[in-house]
Order: sequence, then structure tokens, then C-alpha cells
Amino acid sequence: MAPKETTDATFQSDVLQNSKPVLVDFWAPWCGPCKAVAPILEEIAAENADKIDVVKLNTDDNPATSAKYGITGIPTLNVYVNGEVVKSVVGALPKPKLLKELAPFLG
Repeated sequence: MAPKETTDATFQSDVLQNSKPVLVDFWAPWCGPCKAVAPILEEIAAENADKIDVVKLNTDDNPATSAKYGITGIPTLNVYVNGEVVKSVVGALPKPKLLKELAPFLG
């Protein structure tokens, strides 16, 4: 299952009001490291669909949400639980390192 796209308009319902932890990939089409991490996020989304939702936010198209959370470097991967940022990872990590960062949310 591919990560869902979210926007400034849908971020509240997709992420902040979600009952599960949500991993948000702040990315842009021109970002090389974003493209590198995308297939890893697709695997994590598919393997952990019951535990965490993975969504993508294009920072070029959705500047309000990016600014609200102070996103200055991409890819930035934020984990939200009950509407709060509980983890932030900046940069493209290999899958084993990313899974280690996400371990508390994947139970």
C-alpha cells in the first residue's frame, strides 16, 4: 500500500485526528534524497499498516503545514501521536536505521 498524499487542507483529518501514529514524509519532487527514501517508506507502510499510517506532504504545494512545523530540510520524517510531533528524522536513512527510529511506534 503506497503512502497517502496529504495537503494543507487535509492534514488535520489525515494526521492530527488520526487514532494511530502517523509518519509524515515532508518531501518535494526535485529532492533526490526524498526519492531515495520513498520506496523504503512504501515498504514500511505495507509491512506496518496496522500499526502506523504513512502519509506524504509535498512541501512545494503545501507551504502552510511545512511552515507550521518548521520544516527547513527535506526529507523530514515526523511521527505524530495524538496530534503531537513525538519524533523527527531529517534526511534519508537506510531502512534498518529508520526502523530503529520507528521501533517505539511499531511495537
